[in-house]
Amino acid sequence: MSISLQILDFLASAQGREVLEELLHQNLSEQNILNIITRLRRDFTMEQASALVSMASLRQKAVTKFADDASKMFFTDESLQQASDPLIRAYRAKNSQALRVLDVCCSIGADSLAFAASGAYVHGIDIEPLRIAIATYNATILGLDASFEVADANDYILSDYDMIFFDPARRDANGKRIFDVEAYIPPLSLIRKWQTERIMVKLAPGVDLTQLAPYAGLVEFISVAGDLKEAVLHLGTAETGLKATLFANGEIYHWQREGEEPDIALAEPAGYLVEPDASILRANLVRDLVHHFSGWMLDETIAYFCVDEKIESPWLRTWRIRDYLPFNLKKLRAYLRERNIGKLTVKKRGSAIEPETLIKQLKLKGSESATLVLTRYKEQQIVIICDEIG
Repeated sequence: MSISLQILDFLASAQGREVLEELLHQNLSEQNILNIITRLRRDFTMEQASALVSMASLRQKAVTKFADDASKMFFTDESLQQASDPLIRAYRAKNSQALRVLDVCCSIGADSLAFAASGAYVHGIDIEPLRIAIATYNATILGLDASFEVADANDYILSDYDMIFFDPARRDANGKRIFDVEAYIPPLSLIRKWQTERIMVKLAPGVDLTQLAPYAGLVEFISVAGDLKEAVLHLGTAETGLKATLFANGEIYHWQREGEEPDIALAEPAGYLVEPDASILRANLVRDLVHHFSGWMLDETIAYFCVDEKIESPWLRTWRIRDYLPFNLKKLRAYLRERNIGKLTVKKRGSAIEPETLIKQLKLKGSESATLVLTRYKEQQIVIICDEIG
């Protein structure tokens, strides 16, 4: 539910905080909410009771992004969903080395608070009064040096900041994703008006890289444990081009191109099939990875590649190849049945066939397992039969 500034003041009052503390440890599953709201209605209005339950539920969900601080903070459902991964927030703040940060389109202040926690003074602006009120509450509750004001980024007059962090809205009023950077709210071109030494812009991971060419900065694609989280445009740094950043196993890994893009041979599947991390794919660094690991590609447009020996690397997922066949449903079914294979994991890249559909069509009953990879070899549809992921 959406809340008003008045309801936010109620939630932040001593009475509201006391009830929220009690609700935080209760089962707020859908089947229990009605009973909880009915009980709260003895002392509160329907709007207040609903807001208490909604905020307590958001705090429970927020633990994955804000850890113990979640129990004290305020959120909206939309702002919680859009808040950056905590590892990324901390990494971004630490590496910025900024002393004075302006957070443009700061929402409820998640990134502002990360910059403040790293020692910077932060001022956040947002056009929505409720988000600014929540950001102000959160900074106060956490004792961080950040201030906030309601302002339109399009008209805001900048003062003395050594870095601007810009997080424009990338969904429209109906919640549909926006891919055109000039349709962002506000548009990306707004940064052309700013003369600050450094600018950092949070982008959609699916951003069209050709739209970023005029900005001549560094575009960083960031994934956490294999899940592509976001893209960031950096202006005012020594780095340019494309960069992949991966958080895995408690470490942070980076990959950038050195020199020209390497030429890579095409050959049939053999040895081990390798899938690069999603950040590598989006940063157009697949060929660099293949070259580094002495591999070969199957198709000019497919990100899978092969190597002779299994490689342990946080950038890779690997399967041992048993065999491969030109895709033919009847022949594939016969091949799998002959080997008593009935338990399948199906992956695809460059194939229109849906894994669930293929599994139903194969109608297998064997006790052995395998991974099937639907892909292309020199523009021809194939299926690679692999051992389960090691």
